[in-house]
Amino acid sequence: MDSLIPFTTSGSLVDCVDRKMLVVLRDGRKLQGVLRSYDQFANLVLEDTVERIYHQDVFAEMWRGLFLIRGENVVLLGEIDLDQEDEVPLRQVEWNVLEPYHKQDIANKKHREELKSQVLYEEKGFCKEGGEGDGY
Repeated sequence: MDSLIPFTTSGSLVDCVDRKMLVVLRDGRKLQGVLRSYDQFANLVLEDTVERIYHQDVFAEMWRGLFLIRGENVVLLGEIDLDQEDEVPLRQVEWNVLEPYHKQDIANKKHREELKSQVLYEEKGFCKEGGEGDGY
C-alpha cells in the first residue's frame, strides 16, 4: 500500500540513478549526464556530463565530465528518452561557432529582465531585491 504513495522528497530520485538525465540550473545552464548519486538535499552527481547551448534551430555541446550539482541550484530534472534522443529536429554545430550567439541571447534576456524590473519598481512599487538566478 505504501508503494502507491508518490515520493515528494529526494527519495523519489532512486529510480533515476544510472539513467541519462537533463538538468536545468538556476543560472540557465542545461546539462545532460548519467545520474550516479544524490543525497537528502538533492545534491546530484552526474557522470559523462555535457553542457548544451541552443540558438534557434541549432545546438552545441561542451564536454564537462564528472559534475557535482548543489541541489538548491536545480530548477528541472528529467529523464532523457534514449529512443527519441536522436530524433530531435535540431542541427549540431561546434561550440565556438554557437557560443557568441548564445552569449548575445543571454545578454538580451538580462537586458529585458532589467527593463521589466525597472518598470515594476517605478510603476508598481516592487523592490529591486534578488539577483542572478532568482527568476525561477
